Amino acid sequence: MQVLRTVVVKQVLTETLKQSLLSSYQDKKSQLEKEYEQLRFELKKTERQQKGSRQQKAGFFQKEMEQRRQKIENIDFQKSQLEMLPLGSELKEKEVQALIDVQVGDRWEETEKTIVIKDGIVVEIR
Repeated sequence: MQVLRTVVVKQVLTETLKQSLLSSYQDKKSQLEKEYEQLRFELKKTERQQKGSRQQKAGFFQKEMEQRRQKIENIDFQKSQLEMLPLGSELKEKEVQALIDVQVGDRWEETEKTIVIKDGIVVEIR
């Protein structure tokens, strides 16, 4: 019988992957900073409008700015954690669904699989 199981895909941290991840984090951070500045500009523009809907709009912009600030802090934390990791560490990238053959008498725990990737090449299936 075949069943669907979740398979964990892990990447081995190499210098290439590390630089790629750091670059990706920096790109995301730059985008969030641009969004934050745009929201700040819109907030100041709103403050110059009439009182009617000004409070509501200001609250919206402040909430959105806070969300961007928290995401930026999260990215900074992820970058610092990545920089501390030694090369060769395994990073969980994602989970995928796979068909697994199961027979009577198989140990259920042993049907769990992990795929290990190094520089885009599958190096191990556990």
